[in-house]
Amino acid sequence: MNFIEILKAMLFGVVEGITEWLPVSSTGHMILLNEFVPLKVSPEFYALFEVVIQLGAALAVLILFWDKVWPFGKKGNRYPMAKAGALSWVKWDRIELWIKIVIACVPAIVVGLLFDDALNALFYGPVCVAVMLIVVGAAFILVENLRYGKKPAIRSIRRLDYGRAAVIGLFQMIAAIFPGTSRSGATIIGALLLGVSRRVGVEFTFCLAIPVMFGASLLKIVKYEGALAAQEYAMLITGMLVAFAVSMLVIRKLLNYIKTHDFKAIGWYRIALGALVLVVFLLIKR
Repeated sequence: MNFIEILKAMLFGVVEGITEWLPVSSTGHMILLNEFVPLKVSPEFYALFEVVIQLGAALAVLILFWDKVWPFGKKGNRYPMAKAGALSWVKWDRIELWIKIVIACVPAIVVGLLFDDALNALFYGPVCVAVMLIVVGAAFILVENLRYGKKPAIRSIRRLDYGRAAVIGLFQMIAAIFPGTSRSGATIIGALLLGVSRRVGVEFTFCLAIPVMFGASLLKIVKYEGALAAQEYAMLITGMLVAFAVSMLVIRKLLNYIKTHDFKAIGWYRIALGALVLVVFLLIKR
Protein backbone atom coordinates (compact mmCIF):
# COMPACT_ATOMS: atom_id res chain seq x y z
CA MET A 1 0.00 0.00 0.00
CA ASN A 2 1.34 3.44 -0.97
CA PHE A 3 1.22 5.53 2.22
CA ILE A 4 2.10 8.70 0.32
CA GLU A 5 -1.24 8.45 -1.45
CA ILE A 6 -2.97 7.91 1.91
CA LEU A 7 -1.31 11.09 3.20
CA LYS A 8 -2.53 12.91 0.11
CA ALA A 9 -6.04 11.62 0.80
CA MET A 10 -5.76 13.10 4.29
CA LEU A 11 -4.82 16.47 2.78
CA PHE A 12 -7.81 16.30 0.45
CA GLY A 13 -9.99 15.54 3.45
CA VAL A 14 -8.68 18.64 5.23
CA VAL A 15 -9.41 20.83 2.21
CA GLU A 16 -12.88 19.28 1.81
CA GLY A 17 -13.71 19.77 5.48
CA ILE A 18 -12.78 23.45 5.32
CA THR A 19 -14.06 24.52 1.93
CA GLU A 20 -17.34 22.59 1.89
CA TRP A 21 -18.77 24.85 4.59
CA LEU A 22 -17.05 28.13 3.87
CA PRO A 23 -18.72 29.58 0.75
CA VAL A 24 -15.47 29.52 -1.21
CA SER A 25 -16.04 26.58 -3.60
CA SER A 26 -14.65 23.22 -2.59
CA THR A 27 -14.46 22.33 -6.31
CA GLY A 28 -12.10 25.21 -7.05
CA HIS A 29 -9.81 24.24 -4.21
CA MET A 30 -9.87 20.57 -5.18
CA ILE A 31 -8.89 21.39 -8.76
CA LEU A 32 -5.95 23.48 -7.57
CA LEU A 33 -4.89 20.88 -5.01
CA ASN A 34 -5.01 18.05 -7.54
CA GLU A 35 -2.82 20.05 -9.91
CA PHE A 36 -0.07 20.59 -7.36
CA VAL A 37 -0.53 17.43 -5.25
CA PRO A 38 -2.10 14.99 -7.70
CA LEU A 39 -3.49 11.69 -6.57
CA LYS A 40 -2.02 8.81 -8.55
CA VAL A 41 -5.37 7.22 -9.36
CA SER A 42 -7.53 6.69 -12.40
CA PRO A 43 -9.77 9.60 -13.55
CA GLU A 44 -12.80 7.44 -12.77
CA PHE A 45 -11.74 6.83 -9.19
CA TYR A 46 -10.80 10.48 -8.66
CA ALA A 47 -14.29 11.53 -9.79
CA LEU A 48 -15.69 9.10 -7.21
CA PHE A 49 -13.25 10.14 -4.47
CA GLU A 50 -13.89 13.87 -4.91
CA VAL A 51 -17.62 13.40 -4.28
CA VAL A 52 -17.72 10.53 -1.79
CA ILE A 53 -15.37 12.13 0.77
CA GLN A 54 -18.20 14.65 1.19
CA LEU A 55 -19.97 11.95 3.21
CA GLY A 56 -17.66 12.72 6.10
CA ALA A 57 -18.55 16.40 5.94
CA ALA A 58 -22.26 15.57 5.65
CA LEU A 59 -22.09 13.32 8.70
CA ALA A 60 -20.53 16.17 10.70
CA VAL A 61 -23.39 18.56 9.95
CA LEU A 62 -25.92 15.82 10.67
CA ILE A 63 -24.44 15.28 14.13
CA LEU A 64 -24.10 18.98 14.94
CA PHE A 65 -27.62 19.78 13.71
CA TRP A 66 -29.28 16.63 15.02
CA ASP A 67 -31.49 18.51 17.47
CA LYS A 68 -32.58 20.88 14.72
CA VAL A 69 -33.54 18.21 12.16
CA TRP A 70 -34.63 15.11 14.12
CA PRO A 71 -38.45 15.31 14.19
CA PHE A 72 -39.25 12.80 16.94
CA GLY A 73 -39.07 12.90 20.72
CA LYS A 74 -41.02 14.17 23.70
CA LYS A 75 -38.21 16.15 25.26
CA GLY A 76 -38.21 19.85 24.38
CA ASN A 77 -41.15 19.47 22.00
CA ARG A 78 -42.52 23.02 21.82
CA TYR A 79 -44.60 22.38 18.70
CA PRO A 80 -46.14 18.88 18.96
CA MET A 81 -48.51 17.67 16.27
CA ALA A 82 -50.94 16.69 19.05
CA LYS A 83 -51.24 17.30 22.78
CA ALA A 84 -51.44 13.59 23.59
CA GLY A 85 -50.79 10.21 22.05
CA ALA A 86 -48.14 9.16 19.54
CA LEU A 87 -48.31 12.45 17.61
CA SER A 88 -47.26 14.35 20.74
CA TRP A 89 -43.80 12.87 20.06
CA VAL A 90 -43.68 14.41 16.58
CA LYS A 91 -42.14 17.88 16.38
CA TRP A 92 -44.13 19.84 13.82
CA ASP A 93 -41.50 22.57 13.41
CA ARG A 94 -38.96 19.88 12.40
CA ILE A 95 -41.43 18.37 9.94
CA GLU A 96 -41.95 21.84 8.45
CA LEU A 97 -38.18 22.23 8.17
CA TRP A 98 -37.90 18.97 6.23
CA ILE A 99 -40.69 20.07 3.90
CA LYS A 100 -38.73 23.26 3.22
CA ILE A 101 -35.53 21.24 2.69
CA VAL A 102 -37.26 18.97 0.18
CA ILE A 103 -38.76 21.96 -1.66
CA ALA A 104 -35.34 23.64 -1.85
CA CYS A 105 -33.54 20.46 -2.96
CA VAL A 106 -35.89 19.47 -5.80
CA PRO A 107 -34.31 21.73 -8.49
CA ALA A 108 -30.75 20.55 -7.77
CA ILE A 109 -31.84 16.91 -7.57
CA VAL A 110 -33.61 17.10 -10.93
CA VAL A 111 -30.62 18.76 -12.57
CA GLY A 112 -28.21 16.26 -10.99
CA LEU A 113 -30.19 13.20 -12.02
CA LEU A 114 -30.92 14.32 -15.58
CA PHE A 115 -27.90 16.36 -16.62
CA ASP A 116 -24.96 15.50 -14.33
CA ASP A 117 -22.72 13.98 -17.01
CA ALA A 118 -23.62 16.56 -19.66
CA LEU A 119 -22.99 19.48 -17.29
CA ASN A 120 -19.64 18.04 -16.20
CA ALA A 121 -18.61 17.71 -19.84
CA LEU A 122 -19.63 21.30 -20.59
CA PHE A 123 -18.53 23.24 -17.51
CA TYR A 124 -16.19 21.18 -15.32
CA GLY A 125 -12.86 22.86 -15.86
CA PRO A 126 -10.56 25.51 -14.41
CA VAL A 127 -11.80 28.43 -16.52
CA CYS A 128 -15.46 28.01 -15.55
CA VAL A 129 -14.48 27.47 -11.92
CA ALA A 130 -12.33 30.61 -11.92
CA VAL A 131 -15.05 32.72 -13.52
CA MET A 132 -17.67 31.57 -11.03
CA LEU A 133 -15.30 32.12 -8.12
CA ILE A 134 -14.92 35.74 -9.20
CA VAL A 135 -18.59 36.31 -10.09
CA VAL A 136 -19.94 34.90 -6.82
CA GLY A 137 -17.23 36.68 -4.84
CA ALA A 138 -18.31 39.99 -6.37
CA ALA A 139 -21.93 39.05 -5.64
CA PHE A 140 -21.13 38.59 -1.95
CA ILE A 141 -19.58 42.06 -1.76
CA LEU A 142 -22.48 43.64 -3.68
CA VAL A 143 -25.17 41.93 -1.58
CA GLU A 144 -23.49 42.86 1.68
CA ASN A 145 -23.30 46.49 0.53
CA LEU A 146 -26.99 46.44 -0.41
CA ARG A 147 -27.93 44.95 2.98
CA TYR A 148 -25.80 47.32 5.04
CA GLY A 149 -27.82 48.85 7.88
CA LYS A 150 -30.95 46.85 7.10
CA LYS A 151 -32.53 44.47 9.60
CA PRO A 152 -33.32 41.03 8.17
CA ALA A 153 -36.99 40.13 7.95
CA ILE A 154 -36.39 36.42 8.68
CA ARG A 155 -34.48 35.72 11.89
CA SER A 156 -35.40 32.08 12.50
CA ILE A 157 -35.73 29.03 10.28
CA ARG A 158 -39.31 28.58 11.48
CA ARG A 159 -40.22 31.96 9.94
CA LEU A 160 -38.65 30.98 6.62
CA ASP A 161 -41.68 30.39 4.40
CA TYR A 162 -42.03 27.79 1.65
CA GLY A 163 -41.76 30.39 -1.12
CA ARG A 164 -38.40 31.65 0.09
CA ALA A 165 -37.22 28.05 0.52
CA ALA A 166 -38.12 27.37 -3.12
CA VAL A 167 -36.19 30.42 -4.33
CA ILE A 168 -33.15 29.43 -2.27
CA GLY A 169 -33.43 26.05 -4.00
CA LEU A 170 -33.16 27.77 -7.38
CA PHE A 171 -29.92 29.41 -6.22
CA GLN A 172 -28.66 25.98 -5.15
CA MET A 173 -29.46 24.73 -8.65
CA ILE A 174 -27.05 27.33 -10.07
CA ALA A 175 -24.28 25.69 -8.07
CA ALA A 176 -25.30 22.28 -9.45
CA ILE A 177 -24.85 23.63 -12.99
CA PHE A 178 -21.70 25.74 -12.69
CA PRO A 179 -18.75 24.32 -10.71
CA GLY A 180 -16.94 26.96 -8.72
CA THR A 181 -20.19 28.64 -7.68
CA SER A 182 -20.18 26.93 -4.26
CA ARG A 183 -23.42 25.36 -3.13
CA SER A 184 -23.25 27.12 0.22
CA GLY A 185 -22.23 30.38 -1.46
CA ALA A 186 -25.18 30.33 -3.84
CA THR A 187 -27.75 29.48 -1.16
CA ILE A 188 -26.40 32.05 1.31
CA ILE A 189 -26.52 34.80 -1.32
CA GLY A 190 -30.06 33.78 -2.23
CA ALA A 191 -31.07 33.86 1.43
CA LEU A 192 -29.51 37.28 2.01
CA LEU A 193 -31.29 38.73 -1.03
CA LEU A 194 -34.60 37.42 0.36
CA GLY A 195 -34.16 39.21 3.67
CA VAL A 196 -32.96 36.20 5.65
CA SER A 197 -30.41 36.78 8.42
CA ARG A 198 -26.89 35.49 7.93
CA ARG A 199 -27.19 32.92 10.70
CA VAL A 200 -30.51 31.54 9.43
CA GLY A 201 -29.18 31.50 5.86
CA VAL A 202 -26.10 29.56 6.94
CA GLU A 203 -28.06 27.14 9.12
CA PHE A 204 -30.58 26.43 6.36
CA THR A 205 -27.70 25.93 3.93
CA PHE A 206 -26.16 23.38 6.28
CA CYS A 207 -29.50 21.57 6.58
CA LEU A 208 -29.78 21.44 2.79
CA ALA A 209 -26.35 19.82 2.65
CA ILE A 210 -27.59 16.68 4.40
CA PRO A 211 -29.78 15.24 1.60
CA VAL A 212 -27.77 16.89 -1.21
CA MET A 213 -24.39 15.51 -0.19
CA PHE A 214 -25.65 12.07 0.80
CA GLY A 215 -27.63 11.91 -2.45
CA ALA A 216 -24.73 13.07 -4.64
CA SER A 217 -22.39 10.52 -3.04
CA LEU A 218 -24.90 7.71 -3.48
CA LEU A 219 -25.44 8.66 -7.13
CA LYS A 220 -21.70 8.67 -7.79
CA ILE A 221 -21.26 5.28 -6.09
CA VAL A 222 -24.10 3.75 -8.13
CA LYS A 223 -22.67 5.13 -11.39
CA TYR A 224 -19.12 4.01 -10.66
CA GLU A 225 -18.06 1.04 -12.75
CA GLY A 226 -15.46 -1.35 -11.49
CA ALA A 227 -14.26 -2.80 -8.19
CA LEU A 228 -12.20 -0.80 -5.72
CA ALA A 229 -8.74 -1.96 -4.73
CA ALA A 230 -7.70 -2.10 -1.05
CA GLN A 231 -5.73 1.13 -1.34
CA GLU A 232 -8.67 2.92 -2.95
CA TYR A 233 -10.93 1.85 -0.07
CA ALA A 234 -8.29 3.12 2.36
CA MET A 235 -8.09 6.47 0.56
CA LEU A 236 -11.87 6.90 0.56
CA ILE A 237 -12.20 6.06 4.25
CA THR A 238 -9.24 8.26 5.20
CA GLY A 239 -10.56 11.21 3.21
CA MET A 240 -14.03 10.85 4.73
CA LEU A 241 -12.78 10.57 8.33
CA VAL A 242 -10.52 13.61 7.99
CA ALA A 243 -13.26 15.61 6.27
CA PHE A 244 -15.58 14.69 9.14
CA ALA A 245 -13.15 15.79 11.88
CA VAL A 246 -12.26 19.07 10.15
CA SER A 247 -15.90 19.82 9.37
CA MET A 248 -16.84 19.49 13.05
CA LEU A 249 -14.43 22.34 13.80
CA VAL A 250 -15.17 24.54 10.79
CA ILE A 251 -18.97 24.50 11.16
CA ARG A 252 -18.76 25.72 14.74
CA LYS A 253 -16.19 28.37 13.84
CA LEU A 254 -18.28 29.69 10.93
CA LEU A 255 -21.44 29.96 13.05
CA ASN A 256 -19.46 32.00 15.60
CA TYR A 257 -17.79 34.09 12.87
CA ILE A 258 -21.03 35.31 11.30
CA LYS A 259 -22.28 36.63 14.63
CA THR A 260 -19.95 39.62 14.24
CA HIS A 261 -18.75 39.52 10.60
CA ASP A 262 -20.22 39.79 7.13
CA PHE A 263 -19.16 37.88 4.00
CA LYS A 264 -17.12 40.62 2.30
CA ALA A 265 -13.79 39.05 3.27
CA ILE A 266 -14.92 35.77 1.74
CA GLY A 267 -15.98 37.67 -1.39
CA TRP A 268 -12.51 39.18 -1.79
CA TYR A 269 -10.89 35.81 -1.11
CA ARG A 270 -12.98 34.22 -3.87
CA ILE A 271 -11.98 36.92 -6.33
CA ALA A 272 -8.28 36.47 -5.47
CA LEU A 273 -8.54 32.68 -5.77
CA GLY A 274 -10.38 32.95 -9.10
CA ALA A 275 -7.65 35.21 -10.45
CA LEU A 276 -5.01 32.73 -9.23
CA VAL A 277 -6.77 29.83 -10.97
CA LEU A 278 -6.87 31.81 -14.22
CA VAL A 279 -3.19 32.67 -13.97
CA VAL A 280 -2.20 29.07 -13.19
CA PHE A 281 -4.22 27.47 -15.97
CA LEU A 282 -4.16 30.10 -18.71
CA LEU A 283 -0.56 31.20 -18.37
CA ILE A 284 1.48 28.59 -16.50
CA LYS A 285 -0.32 25.44 -17.73
CA ARG A 286 -0.83 26.34 -21.36
